Amino acid sequence: MNAHTEIFFLTGAAGQLECALDLPDSTLFPAARGVALIAHPHPLYGGSMGNKVAQTLARAFVAVGYAAARMNFRGVGQSAGMHDEGRGETDDMALLLAHMHQRYPELPIALAGFSFGTFVQAQLQQRLTAQGTPAERLVLVGSAAGKWAMPEVPANTVLIHGELDDTIPLSDVFDWARPQDLPVIVIPGADHFFHRKLQHIKNFVVEMWRQ
Repeated sequence: MNAHTEIFFLTGAAGQLECALDLPDSTLFPAARGVALIAHPHPLYGGSMGNKVAQTLARAFVAVGYAAARMNFRGVGQSAGMHDEGRGETDDMALLLAHMHQRYPELPIALAGFSFGTFVQAQLQQRLTAQGTPAERLVLVGSAAGKWAMPEVPANTVLIHGELDDTIPLSDVFDWARPQDLPVIVIPGADHFFHRKLQHIKNFVVEMWRQ
């Protein structure tokens, strides 16, 4: 993402996992204020931690003083293994969470994802909630409602979706969000990949955290 991106590797159930860490500007934030884990879109359709929406989410969290960690899911980049329909990916994200907890004990954790990554993060949040240690907040961009069995999410979840998304129709997101009474931030004119609309994602996340 930038010259200060640290690449590191973890060992998961399927082997090596390639990860990236971006840190906030030390002149603005002498110490990180929190940790954000960011999950990328579907690996079988070109998704990787280098995806522009995933990078935008990382930049947004870095801007509010969070250490932002991303991971290439199984079979992507230098990560070993094969796509596991979200099951193994959720296990791997939990491993990254444990690593970041160890590196930054006591800091709040935010979970963010794009497309397939929203399914992974929503499942991880469900798991953490059952353990009594939920993340402070979820940011779900291009939520995978209607594509995968998205679980219920906390009331403070930030949902961002493109008006013209033809991969995951806005109507499917409303159908999932409505019974949970979850507000949806709709970006007018945005497609699934938020071409020329990425700044809105960053601005919304930064604004939410500054509140």
